[in-house]
Amino acid sequence: MDINQKQIDAWNSETLPIYEPGLPEVVKECRGKNLFFSTAVDDEIEKADIIFISVNTPTKTKGIGAGRAANIKNCELCARQIAKVATSNKIVVEKSTVPVRTAQAIARVLKSNDKGLSFQVLSNPEFLAEGTAIDDLFAPDRVLIGGQQTPEGLAAAEKLVSVYANWVPRERILTTNLWSSELSKLVANAFLAQRVSSINSISALCEATGADVSEISRAVGMDDRIGKRFLQSSVGFGGSCFQKDILNLVYLCETFGLEECAHYWNQVVVMNDYQKKRFSEKVVGSMFNTVTGKKIAMLGYAFKKDTGDVRETPSMFVLRDLLQEGSRMHIYDPQVTRDDMWIEMDYTCGVNHDNTPGLDESVITETDAYSACDGAHAICILTEWDEFKTLDYEKIFKSMAKPAFIFDGRNILDHAALRKIGYEVHCIGKPDPTKFTDL
Repeated sequence: MDINQKQIDAWNSETLPIYEPGLPEVVKECRGKNLFFSTAVDDEIEKADIIFISVNTPTKTKGIGAGRAANIKNCELCARQIAKVATSNKIVVEKSTVPVRTAQAIARVLKSNDKGLSFQVLSNPEFLAEGTAIDDLFAPDRVLIGGQQTPEGLAAAEKLVSVYANWVPRERILTTNLWSSELSKLVANAFLAQRVSSINSISALCEATGADVSEISRAVGMDDRIGKRFLQSSVGFGGSCFQKDILNLVYLCETFGLEECAHYWNQVVVMNDYQKKRFSEKVVGSMFNTVTGKKIAMLGYAFKKDTGDVRETPSMFVLRDLLQEGSRMHIYDPQVTRDDMWIEMDYTCGVNHDNTPGLDESVITETDAYSACDGAHAICILTEWDEFKTLDYEKIFKSMAKPAFIFDGRNILDHAALRKIGYEVHCIGKPDPTKFTDL
């Protein structure tokens, strides 16, 4: 259900509003059978036994807690509409990522109905990852359900457990109290982002000392206590969740007077910002300290492969930095639209056509990688799309201005082979063979 007719029309069409591998097949198989898309919100509220609240909870941009606190306005609006329309008892499930104790606010709104209805509020945070969401749906690591530890709350939680138990093994369905469930989602994303920032901090040390961050990651990741996932150094993390949820966690810590905890988690974001800025500075510094008027090809704009999501993508910040330096940017991404790119640039970086004259001339979106690279002084790899690994880099080299630079922000290319072709290659956390003679 959605009040946006355009979105619902897209979900009912052959062109879905988002890109996710495997999603079109699932929608095609289930749509019109047990999967329906509609704007008839009130009718469906009245008929439903269980209602999921799955709305955006963006970081506040103004007011108290601006820049850190989550805006749960949409959650409250959903609760008010449910209370207004419902004519029977319901189970209301938070699916959105929310600050801990949001369920308390939702429950108070629902309880204020004047019809004597009873509502049970559950927390069921979403752990699907973009790019692997369908696989995560069919075989989740865990399903988390939090509810009040009362007979009614436990019964409601068990009813939701029975839904998931149709395809998820019971041992993978965890039940907790409401507050543990709400906080677990924030903590999970904070821990994942922390790992990315941790290895990225080491990447800077590797570049200074001649160590190789990939070798460090492999050595550290073989320790079972640490594990190997999320230890791939890069230009930085992006997406709609990591930064938003960490900042939310920071604000929660500040609200409860836990200043040291707030500073600790905020440093994860500080390190991520540092890594993005460090990449931009490396591009400019390596290219004789000026990129003014130079064509730079940006391969990849989504925050990671197998998605078209550009929210908080590192590419956007690199683009902003290089535009400020006067470069001519040519961008290719197989799934990102130009409109989405500008919407996020305006919302997050404040860069738009009104305040940046000549923006359309300075930023060109291309339909293939070869066009983006033709005549370029440098190539920046900013999303780890598989197709970038198999490009004909000898052909690209011949078409580029010399010296030809490659800045691999994802460490996905064969750097030795590229150097043999003639490229000057710069990576994340890798020793520069022209700088160190004892590798």
